[in-house]
Amino acid sequence: MRIQNMFYDDINRQINGVIKVDQDANDVIEQEVKEYVITKELRKHFSAFFNYYSDAFDTPTADIGVWISGFFGSGKSHFLKMLSYILENKAVAGTTTVEMFRQKFADDPATFMQIDRATKGETETILFNIDIESSINKDKTAVMRVFAKMFYNHLGFYGENLKVAMLEYYIEQSGKTEEFRRVFEEKKGKPWVEMRRAFAFNGKFIIPTLMEVLDMSEEDAKKWFNDKTATELSIAQLVRDIKEYVDSKPKDFRLLFMIDEVGQYVGTDTDMLLNLQSLTEKLGSECEGKVWVVCTGQEAIDEIIKVRADEFSRIQARFKTRLSLSSSSVDEVIQKRILKKNAESEKLLTEVYEENDSVLRNLFTFNGAQLDIKGYGTSFDFATNFPFVPYQFIIMQKVFAEIRKHGNSGKHLSGGERSMLSGFQEAAQKVQDKDEYALVPFFRFYDTVHSFLDGSIRRVIERCARAAEAGDAGIEPYDVDVLKLLYLIRYIDNDVPANLDNIVILMADDIRVDKIALRETVRESLNRLHSQNYIGRSGETYNFLTDEEQDIQRAIKNETSVDTAAIVERIAQMIFADIYTTKKYRYGKYDFAFDQMVDGVTVGAVTGGMRLKFLTVATDGTEKSTLRLMTESQGQAIAVLADTDYYNSLEQAMKIRKYVKQRNVAQLPKSVQDIIRDQQDEATRLEASTMEELKKAIVNAEFYVAGEHIEIKAGDAKAKIDQALEYLVSHVYSELDLITKNAETDADVIAILQGTEQTLPGMEPNRDAAAKMEEYLEVQHRKNLPTSMADVQSRYQAIPYGWREIDIAAVAARLIFEQKVTIKYAGTTIQPSNPKLPDMLRKKSEIGKTSISKRQIVSLSKMKEAKEFLREYFDVMDVPSDEDGLIAFIIERFTKQKEHYMELDKRYEGGKKYPDRGLVQQAIGLMDDVLSQQKDNIALVDRVIKKQDALYDSKERMGRVEGFFKNQVTVFDAAVKLESDLRHELDYLSHEPDANAALNQIRLICLLGTGGKFDYKRIPELNGLMDKVHEGHDRLLEKKRGELLEIVRQCMEAIHTAAGGAGEFKNIITVADNFYAQKKQQIAELRSLALLDGLLPPMLQYKDETVDKLETAKKPPVVPVKPPVDNPGGGSAQPPAPKKVYKSLNRSIVFPAKRLESEADIDDYVEKMRESLKQLLRNCDGIQLK
Repeated sequence: MRIQNMFYDDINRQINGVIKVDQDANDVIEQEVKEYVITKELRKHFSAFFNYYSDAFDTPTADIGVWISGFFGSGKSHFLKMLSYILENKAVAGTTTVEMFRQKFADDPATFMQIDRATKGETETILFNIDIESSINKDKTAVMRVFAKMFYNHLGFYGENLKVAMLEYYIEQSGKTEEFRRVFEEKKGKPWVEMRRAFAFNGKFIIPTLMEVLDMSEEDAKKWFNDKTATELSIAQLVRDIKEYVDSKPKDFRLLFMIDEVGQYVGTDTDMLLNLQSLTEKLGSECEGKVWVVCTGQEAIDEIIKVRADEFSRIQARFKTRLSLSSSSVDEVIQKRILKKNAESEKLLTEVYEENDSVLRNLFTFNGAQLDIKGYGTSFDFATNFPFVPYQFIIMQKVFAEIRKHGNSGKHLSGGERSMLSGFQEAAQKVQDKDEYALVPFFRFYDTVHSFLDGSIRRVIERCARAAEAGDAGIEPYDVDVLKLLYLIRYIDNDVPANLDNIVILMADDIRVDKIALRETVRESLNRLHSQNYIGRSGETYNFLTDEEQDIQRAIKNETSVDTAAIVERIAQMIFADIYTTKKYRYGKYDFAFDQMVDGVTVGAVTGGMRLKFLTVATDGTEKSTLRLMTESQGQAIAVLADTDYYNSLEQAMKIRKYVKQRNVAQLPKSVQDIIRDQQDEATRLEASTMEELKKAIVNAEFYVAGEHIEIKAGDAKAKIDQALEYLVSHVYSELDLITKNAETDADVIAILQGTEQTLPGMEPNRDAAAKMEEYLEVQHRKNLPTSMADVQSRYQAIPYGWREIDIAAVAARLIFEQKVTIKYAGTTIQPSNPKLPDMLRKKSEIGKTSISKRQIVSLSKMKEAKEFLREYFDVMDVPSDEDGLIAFIIERFTKQKEHYMELDKRYEGGKKYPDRGLVQQAIGLMDDVLSQQKDNIALVDRVIKKQDALYDSKERMGRVEGFFKNQVTVFDAAVKLESDLRHELDYLSHEPDANAALNQIRLICLLGTGGKFDYKRIPELNGLMDKVHEGHDRLLEKKRGELLEIVRQCMEAIHTAAGGAGEFKNIITVADNFYAQKKQQIAELRSLALLDGLLPPMLQYKDETVDKLETAKKPPVVPVKPPVDNPGGGSAQPPAPKKVYKSLNRSIVFPAKRLESEADIDDYVEKMRESLKQLLRNCDGIQLK
């Protein structure tokens, strides 16, 4: 059966593919209403709209906005137009629209009841496409001005010119419309309705008309006519006019602004969005549900305002009713309007499906598609969609949307003659002469969009078509169809990759097609197109190229070169920085560094150990022979990468990057910039593809490891490399198994050094490893070669050992514990107990300073002699018998002895003159002498033996010093202190001969200790001598205190006598009593004779001053002398006598203290005082002694 005869309706009938809201011809309206398909989804939308719309009749509302969204071709414009027809209940072919829809809602009476109720009252709709009706100037009031234009047009005024429309509205409100039109026509000779569009050119007729009809003065009429601001209109003014209009109508009257393509018109323009928000909000609040705004847009209103939702929250509230049309509606409409089959064809197609269901299931399996696309699921599916496949509905929607987005002309598809509906009809018409096995290949949809495409796209396909007709460059007509297909899916490659498998499916034109043969045909076609640069290739996918893209592609391909070395270096980075990032391979508890190489490029630092090497397709084939690779793989793992597309993809990506870098992109035309931007995206995609292809190349690589060609188990790239390195480690590090127990921390090393490791004798771990190290050190010793721990660490970490540094330290610790090696640090022998020894064995900063050597043992005879001496010298029985123990004992004991002597030496500090400090310092020097040999065990034992006598002598002499500090130092300190305290009172002590003699003995015993041999035996005498001194000194103190107390009594008596018991001197007496009470206290407490003598002068001085003060106070007041009077004879009075000058002197200064032992001493002292007083009396009138 011919496909043409299968359809219920004529496939060639005229169908209005794109619904335009401004098409209002009766035949168009009739077809639109009659063939309108109400899908399940549309039924829900009708119900939602009329449910909310009907509620407004009962409850006034300000939320009067309805937003209808859906992608291009989803039927939103058709839905809007049908709502307009239904609400206005327009008569179509003699029948009201509501009646025509009664049958369409036969199975949904509830929704129809809502429709019927909503249309009972009078309703007017203003239906328009805002993009068409808008002026070229889209400023911030553009939305309001379009609304105004359409509203005034609806009222019969000239909305194209708001000045004219507002004049007409005013005249109408004044009831003078007929008069105005009549007067104008009389003056002009033509009707006003015809001439108002030429308003600006008819001033000489309009101004007199205004003067006559509106009774305006000529000046006012001219002023208004010439006023350019008269066209200004506010939202408030427009809404006021609209409200006046609806208020003039019956109660249930409704006015609806039904605007198509608002979403595209306002886009994300902030000003226009605000304008729409303000207008809708004002209409809602003022008109309370009598005026509605119904808009369409490709995006939901939430998407349009999401960038600045905070500013447009009110517009969301006003557009509370939101209806979204999805793809399912389009499928259903096409199936019912175009693809509906007659009964005969349905039966036939069901039979065809049942015969070929297995073929059909396998024919439409896409490779790598992201969309949920599929072939036929059932016979009903087949019959409903034939000759199309269900996936074509989904893909075509994406194609339409993307072409509209990317094509310079394609963006006008929404206002053109093409839609999904017409696209499927035209494609079906092209195969209408074929039979029930035919399918519509996807390229057939190209003709639907051809005329709306950018010229740069059409030219490529037209040039290819001409080449096919002429047979140029081997291009065939079939290639043109493939090129068309590649253009259609050009922008949906993320959803349906343009690989060979998918292109074959999309080119299938018959269910009986030989898919293998078709695959080969398509492959050859793609190769021809690619060779002539009509298309590009990226990995396994192909892409359509415009002329500019072809030029750029040609420049990249043929004129941009990239060095092989640079490509290999980039591959190396991708392998070792992205795919296999491990720098050390983990083998059990071991981490093995390895050199990284790709072809001849080394990545990172060279370790000199194992090597992991990759050979790319850039390596010459002769270097990849099995024999050569087996030979070269000794000590390394070589992976010969499989021949996937990684190299070509990366080369192409690097060519693109280099090409872009060489161009000054910012100075190029925008179209070229867009292409280059796409090329950069392509480079990014190629780099990602390279990564995947590189992983595949590793997975399928040939591995040569440690001289063998090995088979590696299945796994990803990283797992394959891990297995190769595991095999390499096990063969390269052949001595690794000598380590039978791993050390984990320094604590394990310390346990070995101290012998606390839990093992049975003869069963110690790592014995074979220790033997290997001992052999090495023996060889080094025989060769007289110094060996550091750095040498040992380096040797045993390298091939063939591979031991960890802590395990090497543990093996060395085993030899140290067994006293088979000697460790020295900076020339000093280190004992096993040294807490820093683990660091010296393994820490990088220390191992270079640490030497390790075969041990040289101390002779048994010297060991014996040293032990005997040490037992006696230190008075101990338990002296270690092994060399390390003995050395440790010597160092420990002599170090403690030295520290003890140094503590004694510290007691001499601070000026202390204790006896025999020289002996102490000599003893310290002797300890230093012994310990100076601790760097070498043999030398240390020899020094101890050599110094036996000196050590004995020192110990004996130091016994007296230690006894002194233990038992005698307290008495010694007391005696020295007493002698020091009495050093200034020797004159006083001369009056106590016994005490004075005792003090001299004390001085003799203590001071002699600083030189010569100190007599420790005399120290006990000091106690008795100190007692004698104290007794004599105490007697002198008692006598001195008595003398001073008597003077205190005399002073107080003199003061009290001077006061004479007068009450007015009570305060002076009290202060004096307190002063002398304090002096009594001092006399009782002071134990220094000199200090007691020092109290006398201030006491006497205080007494004299106080007595003077009292005597002065007791004298009568002085009578003032009258001033002299001039003589009558003119002479002057005698001048006053001059004031006398007295010197005040302290008696203790004038009469200094001195011992007088004879009359001669007295005479001499008095004579000196007389001369001194005479000298002091000069230049003054007198001396006041205090």
